[in-house]
Amino acid sequence: MPHVASVHRLDSNRSGLLVVDLQERLVPVIPSGDQVVRQTQRLLKAADMLQVPSAATVQYPKGLGNLVAPLDQWFSHDKNSPEEKLEFSSAVCRQSLDAWTQAGRDQIVVTGIETHVCILQTVLDLMAEGCFAYVVAEAVAARHGRDHETAMDRMRDAGATIITAESVMFEWLGTADHPQFKEISKLVKAGV
Repeated sequence: MPHVASVHRLDSNRSGLLVVDLQERLVPVIPSGDQVVRQTQRLLKAADMLQVPSAATVQYPKGLGNLVAPLDQWFSHDKNSPEEKLEFSSAVCRQSLDAWTQAGRDQIVVTGIETHVCILQTVLDLMAEGCFAYVVAEAVAARHGRDHETAMDRMRDAGATIITAESVMFEWLGTADHPQFKEISKLVKAGV
């Protein structure tokens, strides 16, 4: 019998990386905000190497600011600038999501803040659309631990996959024969 890859395993050809609301006035009030930014940056580098598209959203930037540095550099050009929103769910930001859907990218890897508000509502809405949502455990956070943990449990119970950044990178690779294996391995070893 031939090997069959699980539909639950990430595939770089079916994935997109969605960065939710890592903004100048939000990140500093999150106890693990710096870690979320570092993990997101690692994932953006891996996505870039493996040709996985990425997109970012910003919640009410007039009041909450732009994306924090260095993430703002990843999304500074017009074609890939962060989509602005007032709703908490980033699923209302259709530019990248519609393009990904048309390209057969139904696995959405999600990072950002806050877990119990914008992350939770985004993930629930993405799954309602038929997407597979992958929430990166060390790349999402909230101001309060109970809010974070409850939201993580709720997303898992609803069918989202909770995953680590390292798992994302190795699933995108799929094999040690991949041309980018050594570069991705460096990112993994860099850790946090």
